[in-house]
Amino acid sequence: MKNYVRNSFILTHLLALTALCSHYVNAQGEPFECDYNAYLFQYNDIYAVDLASGSAYLVSENVTPGNINAAAYNSADGYIWGYLSTPSKSIVRIGKNFSTDVYTIPELPDSNNKYVGDISIDGIYYFRSGSSTYHAVDLNPESNNYLEFIGSTTLSQNINIHDWAFNAVDGKLYTVEKGTNILYRIDAQTGVVLPLGVVPILSGLNYTFGAVYFDVDGNFYVSANQTGSVYKVNNVHNILAGGLIQSNIFAFGPASSLNDGARCPTAPVPQEDCINGLDDDGDGLVDCDDPACSGVATCPEINLTSGANDGGLESNDRLSALISERNYKRAATNYKFDKKTAKRLKKGASYGKSGKYSANAIPLADLIPLDIIGETSTIESSPADLLDLTNASDIYSVDYLKGSDNIGALMVIKTESKVYEHSKFICDRFLGAQLLSVSNIQLREKDFIKSIIKQPDGATEFALSFSARIDGQGQFVIESHWNIDAYADNSSYYNFQIWANTVDDLLALADEILNLLEASATISDYKASTPPPVFVKSAKYANGKVLLNLVNNNKSGGIDLQGGLKRTETLSTESMSFSSPIDGYLDSISLQTGSLFDFGFRVSNTKGGTPDDLFVADAPWGLDASAEGTTVKTYQVLESTQPFMEEGYSVERNIELSGRTSSYIGVYRALSPRFSAVDLSEYGKLSFEAEGTGTLEVKITKGDGSTYSAKVDLSAQTETHVIATDDFTKNGKSTDFSNIRVLNFNLLAENGSEEDKSLKLKNVSFNNKEQPKAFILDDTNKSLLFPNPVRESADLYFYEEKAGSYLLEIYDLTGKKMVQNQMSGDSQKGQNKITIQKHSLSPGLYLYKLTSSNDRIWSDKIMIK
Repeated sequence: MKNYVRNSFILTHLLALTALCSHYVNAQGEPFECDYNAYLFQYNDIYAVDLASGSAYLVSENVTPGNINAAAYNSADGYIWGYLSTPSKSIVRIGKNFSTDVYTIPELPDSNNKYVGDISIDGIYYFRSGSSTYHAVDLNPESNNYLEFIGSTTLSQNINIHDWAFNAVDGKLYTVEKGTNILYRIDAQTGVVLPLGVVPILSGLNYTFGAVYFDVDGNFYVSANQTGSVYKVNNVHNILAGGLIQSNIFAFGPASSLNDGARCPTAPVPQEDCINGLDDDGDGLVDCDDPACSGVATCPEINLTSGANDGGLESNDRLSALISERNYKRAATNYKFDKKTAKRLKKGASYGKSGKYSANAIPLADLIPLDIIGETSTIESSPADLLDLTNASDIYSVDYLKGSDNIGALMVIKTESKVYEHSKFICDRFLGAQLLSVSNIQLREKDFIKSIIKQPDGATEFALSFSARIDGQGQFVIESHWNIDAYADNSSYYNFQIWANTVDDLLALADEILNLLEASATISDYKASTPPPVFVKSAKYANGKVLLNLVNNNKSGGIDLQGGLKRTETLSTESMSFSSPIDGYLDSISLQTGSLFDFGFRVSNTKGGTPDDLFVADAPWGLDASAEGTTVKTYQVLESTQPFMEEGYSVERNIELSGRTSSYIGVYRALSPRFSAVDLSEYGKLSFEAEGTGTLEVKITKGDGSTYSAKVDLSAQTETHVIATDDFTKNGKSTDFSNIRVLNFNLLAENGSEEDKSLKLKNVSFNNKEQPKAFILDDTNKSLLFPNPVRESADLYFYEEKAGSYLLEIYDLTGKKMVQNQMSGDSQKGQNKITIQKHSLSPGLYLYKLTSSNDRIWSDKIMIK
C-alpha cells in the first residue's frame, strides 16, 4: 500500500450560511486531507487518480443530481468544489466521505455550463464556460464575503481551453489550449493571458485537456481526454515567454469525457528516480520502464514493435496441439519473415471511396489504414498458417515501418459466426510479455479498451482490439470487450488487432479503420465493456506452481480464479478453482497447481467489474510422425511422477510412444512456450531415463536453426543415459547448450524397412551431474558381490561384452557344491546383476564360481553371517 502524504488543513470555524445564500445539505462531511491523489470528475461520478501510475478507481458515483464540472480543491477549507449542471446557478461542496452541500449563487449567469475552474490558495473560485468571461465566488470561510459572488472578468485573449489550475508557487493560473498546444499563464485577478509557447511533448496532437493538476513543486500535469495520457511540464513558474519548456509523458491513465480534475496543489507527486533500480513512485515500474523516465538521457528509447506475422493466437484447450505443431514447423525450418521481399502497399486512387462493397464483402486489404502515422512503408505480413488453426475465414495483416523498423502492426481477421477467438493481450502474456496497464481510450467519444504491453525484448506496445459485426440491416455495430464471451454470437465479424509504439499512433490507426468501415456501411452503434480493474501483469508456470503478479486498481481484498487445467498434453481438462487474498496496488500470489501443461482461467475480484482472462502453459511436448511410412500406435504424455528436487533444468512430463516406421518416429519438446531460444550454457549434460527398441537419436535445435545430434542404444530395461555437450555433434563439431529452441527424441529405423518401435522416456533434465560408470567397477574383468558378508541376500555384479547365459555355483571350503544355491540364466550386453539368497547356508566362508557362455569365469569368497 502506498503511504499518503498528508498535510491537513484545519477548518477553525464555519460561518452561518443561511443568511448568505439558499442551500441544501445531503450530509455534513469532513474536509479532504491534502494527499497526493488527484480526483477526476466524470458526469456525477468521482474517481481517485494516482498521477504516478495513471491508475484510477471509482470512489463514489451519482453524488449529485446534476453533473459536476469545473472541479477544484479549496486550500482555504480542505473541501472540493464544483459547478453543477442542475439546479441552475448552483455550486457543490464535497467532503472527504463524498457527502455534498449544494449552494445557489443567484448572481451567476444561467448561460451554458461552466466547465473550467479552479480555486486560488486564498479561496477564490474562478470558473468559466467557453466564452472569454469568467466568474469569481469567495469560498474562504474566514472571509466576510464567504459564498458571495465577487464579479466577472474578461480574459485578454480568447483561448480554447477545458480546464485550468492554480500553481501554489506563484499564484497564477495555467492551462494548455486544444489544437495549438500552447501553454498559457493567466493572472486571475486581471484576466491578462500570457502565452509561453507550445509544449514540446504535445506538439502535433489534437486532444482535449479536460483535467489539469499541480504538485507542490510547481510541476504541471495535463491529462488528454481521448487517450488518458498524463503529460508533465516542469516548474512552469520558471518558464519565460518563448523560452525553454521541459516536458515529457508521465503516465498512461484512462480516457474520459465531460470531465474535470481537482487536486491539492501543495501535495507532492511521487517521482521516479530513473537510475537507482527501485520503484520510487510505487507504480510497479522501475527506472526506464516507467514512462515518467521518457526523454531521460540514461533511458534509451526502444521504439520498435513486434510484427503481425508472429501474432495471432495463444495456446488454449482446443488448439494447443495444433498451435505447437505450427510453432514446431517454424522452428524446425528456422522460419523468419523477410521484410525485404514482402509486398509493399500503396495508397491508390480508390482508397477510402464509398459504395464499392457491401458490408459483408469488403476485401480485408481495403480496411488497412495507409499514410496515417508517418510510416515510410507498409508491408503485407499475413500469417497464412493461422487459417487452419482458428475460426478465421480470412486474415490480412500489415507491418508499419519507419525505415526498416516496425512502428506498428495491424491484423484484420474475418470470422463468419462469432468473434475471433484469440486476443493480443492474452496471447502476449502467454508468450512472456508483461501487461503494464489496461484502461480505456475514446474514439468519437466512445470507449474502447487499450492495453500497454512490454515485450520480452523490452519494447513497449500500445494495443487495441475491437470487432465490427454486421447487424440485420447490413450496418456495423462496433464492439470492444476484454472478455471474448461478451461479444454477440451468430454474426459475421471483421476483427481488428492493432498495436503501435505510441498511444497517439494507436488512436490514429483505429480512427481511420472506422472511416474505412463507414465507406461501405453506416456504424449504427457502439458497445463496450469496462477494463478489468484487477488484472494479471505477468504469469509464469514452473515446478508445480503458477506465479501471478497482479495490478489491483480498485483496492480489492481478494481474487477468485476459475479455469480448466490439463496435467499433460494428452490428458483431458479438469476444472480448477482458487481463492486468495490480495493487498495493495501490486501483489503477487503463488498457486500450488501441481504439474501441469496448460491452465486457462478467469480472474475475478471481490469488488466486481470485468474479470481478466489468461492462459498459462509450460513449453509443449509434441509428436513428430511426419516421415513417410510412419504410423503411430501409442502416444501419451504422462505426468512427472515426482517433483524435480535436484540441481538443474527440468524438462517436465514423461513420454510413452510406439509405432511402426521405415524412417523415424519421435517426439519433440520446446524449451519455451513461444519456441524461443533458452540459454542453458551453464549445464554440461543432458540426462534421462529410457527404455525401448533400437537406436534413439537425441537432437537439439538452436536459435539460429542449426542442429546437433547424439545417439544412444535402448534396451528393454530402463537405463539412465547421460549425454555431454561434446557428444552432440554436427559435421564432426560439438556444441554447448546455449540458445536451445527444441529437443528431439527420434526412434530410427536401422535398415530402411518398416520396424516396430517403442520408447518410454522420463526424468529429462539438463544438469552437471557426474556420468554414471558403465560398470560398478572400473575393471570390467572383475566381479563384485555386495554386501559381503551376506545376512539375507547380496547382489553379484559382472560385465559382459555380448549377451549370453551364465551358471552360478557355490562351494564350501572342502569343495562340496551347495546344490540348493545353484543359479542359471541369461545375461545381457553390459552390466549384469544376480541376487544371491542365503537360504539354508550356515554361517561361514564359501566360494562362488560364475561361468559365462562367452568363455569367461569369475570367482571369489562369500562370507555368510
